Amino acid sequence: MGRTESATGNSEHEAAAGRAGETAGSGIAHRVPELGALELLLAVARLGSLGRAARELGITQPAASSRIRSMERQLGVALVDRSPRGSRLTDEGALVTDWARRVVEAAEAFDAGAQALRDRRDSRLRVAASMTIAEYLLPGWLIALRAQRPDTAVSLLAGNSAAVAERLLAGEADLGFVEGLSVPVGLDSVVVARDRLIVVTAPGHPWARRRAPLSAGELAATPLILREEGSGTRQVLDAALGGLARPLIELSSTTAVKASAVSGAGPAVLSELALGEELSARRLVTVELAGVRLDRALRAVWPTGHRPTGPARDLLALTRSFH
Repeated sequence: MGRTESATGNSEHEAAAGRAGETAGSGIAHRVPELGALELLLAVARLGSLGRAARELGITQPAASSRIRSMERQLGVALVDRSPRGSRLTDEGALVTDWARRVVEAAEAFDAGAQALRDRRDSRLRVAASMTIAEYLLPGWLIALRAQRPDTAVSLLAGNSAAVAERLLAGEADLGFVEGLSVPVGLDSVVVARDRLIVVTAPGHPWARRRAPLSAGELAATPLILREEGSGTRQVLDAALGGLARPLIELSSTTAVKASAVSGAGPAVLSELALGEELSARRLVTVELAGVRLDRALRAVWPTGHRPTGPARDLLALTRSFH
């Protein structure tokens, strides 16, 4: 009989030790009252009334009473004596209030530091964009962003789509925009606009007087005024035609390609977004193309797993509203 009692006692002791180990091993968040409850306790101590404390914190009195009771159960001590004349702290409550004050002050310091980090982040926005987007879409988006965030300083790094990816992956830009066929490795994306490439020449070029549409094969075999390798425009054109002839001239900006085409140097393939003024004034004319469509998606991009925040998030939202 004695052996049985001893075994039972040992079993109970081991179970209690196990429970203690589980409690000790759990995170501190399970053992310390939440910040809102500590703020309520401080308000009760200052105002001498649970009802007034509840009103100050914007909660109902029943909710405040429930929060105090929950905290008392969690700590295992009574904190507040409630009576028709008001609420006063117990001796234990006064001691817990002193500790709570330090926790709340530390939380306020934490919040101030976090706000300072957000302010620093929100004070600037670094955008990297491929040339067509930088020249013809971003100005409108940035004007709209300035109306929302007048204190944010924006810097724009314009380059081809490959350069945009490099900037983002090196941490030199907060948000990027590209116009190639695919999303560069290491980046997430969303389509913000769609575009079409069109063949153009100066009015004096023989193609301007063609009666039949230009074939894809003719276009592929003709030396063209082209953007440099790595540009989204050239990637789309090369993929659609299955290869390109050696460039007649290779230039690093849409504006330079347009100027060369206007001068009569040769035909070019450019974004429809970039050609409104030249086509209206007939400094350039469109050449119809048969058998292939040169459509493309324009994308916002950012490093994989790092969704834009702050001004970058707001700019991204603006591009979607323009879409």
